[in-house]
Amino acid sequence: MKILVVGGGGREHAIIRALKKSPDCGDIWCAPGNGGIGYDATCKNISATDVDAMVAFAKAEAFDYVVVAQDDPLALGMVDALAKVGIPAFGPDAAAARIEASKVFSKDLMKKYGIPTAGYETFDDPAKVMDYIRSKGKYPVVIKADGLALGKGVLICQNEQEAADGVKEIMLDKKFGASGNHVVVEEFLTGPEVSVLSFCDGKTVKPMVSSMDHKRALDHDEGLNTGGMGTVAPNPCYTPAIAAECMEKIFLPTVAAMQAEGCPFKGCLYFGLMLTPDGPKVIEYNCRFGDPETQVVLPLLESDLLTVMQACTNGTLDKTEVKFSDGAAACVVLASGGYPVAYEKGKEITGLENGQVPGAADVTVYHAGTAIKDGKLVTNGGRVLGVTATAATLPEALKKAYAAADCIHFDKLHRRSDIGARALAAMKAQEG
Repeated sequence: MKILVVGGGGREHAIIRALKKSPDCGDIWCAPGNGGIGYDATCKNISATDVDAMVAFAKAEAFDYVVVAQDDPLALGMVDALAKVGIPAFGPDAAAARIEASKVFSKDLMKKYGIPTAGYETFDDPAKVMDYIRSKGKYPVVIKADGLALGKGVLICQNEQEAADGVKEIMLDKKFGASGNHVVVEEFLTGPEVSVLSFCDGKTVKPMVSSMDHKRALDHDEGLNTGGMGTVAPNPCYTPAIAAECMEKIFLPTVAAMQAEGCPFKGCLYFGLMLTPDGPKVIEYNCRFGDPETQVVLPLLESDLLTVMQACTNGTLDKTEVKFSDGAAACVVLASGGYPVAYEKGKEITGLENGQVPGAADVTVYHAGTAIKDGKLVTNGGRVLGVTATAATLPEALKKAYAAADCIHFDKLHRRSDIGARALAAMKAQEG
């Protein structure tokens, strides 16, 4: 099959590497892709959000299957547009993508169908937001922009002043554009966080192996929030008992709710969960594979990804095996110095051959922000590379990932040195 993957980051690279293992995978393309993805797929420089250009390209090149991996094109209806020209695709249509594209839609869905989540209210008037926050008088409080904001439209405010500044930033200064016309204000939940990606075909849901993200820029979970500085899988906090509870109270009800609302969800549904003292609750839904969670989840998938994706598209997931290995995976993100604020691009990357660490067994380097310039691989983003290792146990996977990361160099490289530390502590506590 001739396949097109839409997007251009580490997640897309992980999807491409997994798809290439399928005997049914022929010619594989990526648009826009990036320098490092070019080692594994043919890249075509079309913006992921240019639905018309992408669909015209897919039609002209006669792709058999398209994987729309990024949130914006899903929200803009790329899957719908591809269906109109007869090209099957992996991912939800625009109506189902609202589960991520509108925080108001997803919170109201959970309230209506009794899916556990943080208490909340929605607003479109900045003055009323502050009246509500003052009346509650509980801090920290969470303020979320309604629409897509590259995963950055969520503010955790510790006091009234921070809340007022946050409301100004989102609703008045429009830091995230029209995404901030409406906001959700919700209670702050505490407990370990778990990411669970799941395959869905509209009626059946098959969860993937759980993972743990590390959002803060610096060690000890300090510094600014980022798109993710590393991940491990599985997440030790997510026990079989909790998994069963999530299936019964969250996963199945969500898929049933979307069906009942007339917008069945097909594709990858991401559950961001908080394991609170009152049980698991949904922090957020995403309508696609998470980044960098995908970089640890897909390397543990033993089933054929292309077969599973097609089953989601065709509604035959209930008859399709989705199997993961019992091992562990760890991903360490190598970022540009200064990320997530200001950083320089164009730094030469050394230590790789054809984009990978030579001789490193069970290690894959996923390219998130790289380019080829004058024949050299250079940095071209905030998160540059995701170094992923798999092993029988998490300590081994972490050791391999960090050893491989030590081989890679570029000017002002920044990484966390404590990826997996929280998971290892949780494992120790469980044994103790």
